[in-house]
Amino acid sequence: MAQDPEARDARTAAEIDADVTAQHLGAVYAEAFLGAAEAAGLTESLLAEFDSLLADLLDPFPELEQLLASASIAHEEKAGILDRTLGAQASPRMLDFLKVVSRHGRLDCLRAIHRQAHALDDQMRNRVRVQVSTVAPLSADAIGRIVTRLRTVLDGEPLLEQVVDPDLIGGVVLRVGDTVYDGSLATQLETTRQRMIQRTAHEIQTRRDRFRHSPRD
Repeated sequence: MAQDPEARDARTAAEIDADVTAQHLGAVYAEAFLGAAEAAGLTESLLAEFDSLLADLLDPFPELEQLLASASIAHEEKAGILDRTLGAQASPRMLDFLKVVSRHGRLDCLRAIHRQAHALDDQMRNRVRVQVSTVAPLSADAIGRIVTRLRTVLDGEPLLEQVVDPDLIGGVVLRVGDTVYDGSLATQLETTRQRMIQRTAHEIQTRRDRFRHSPRD
């Protein structure tokens, strides 16, 4: 059965609105989270604890994440779940923060809060995250050279994330935010191929023009 285009567009628009709302709320709660962490001198440890919450609890147990995000479950019940699952491991500050978010019915935004908290922390400390894609893992010397070079062109301290991509053939692709600097051999070969095609097409067209305008007997 064919899908109704209007219904599909409406659903897409709703998903975009929900994502924008989550990102906005994530920034608001992340700012509060970091403000309290900075005041207590616990920013690094609380961010690490937030990382662990996602990696060690929510990622392996998605049903727990769905439970906490559900709007049909009361805050009191969610607070009890947080106490039972995190009470022995989480710090009091982290647990209190999660309960505040729960009280406002926004535990569905935990991942957005986590992303925004790291982004704000990077901004505060003048760090720039850079994704480096290569065909094989980089050596420590190569990483050092890249970091040194990036310091001269970026207004901040580069934090490298390495990605191995065998499709690159060779070379390096750097992603800084939404900007991609592609120095891979695969891209260079494709660029050369396109230039050759364009040059050949131009030469063919030039010959045609000469033939068309040449004097005839």
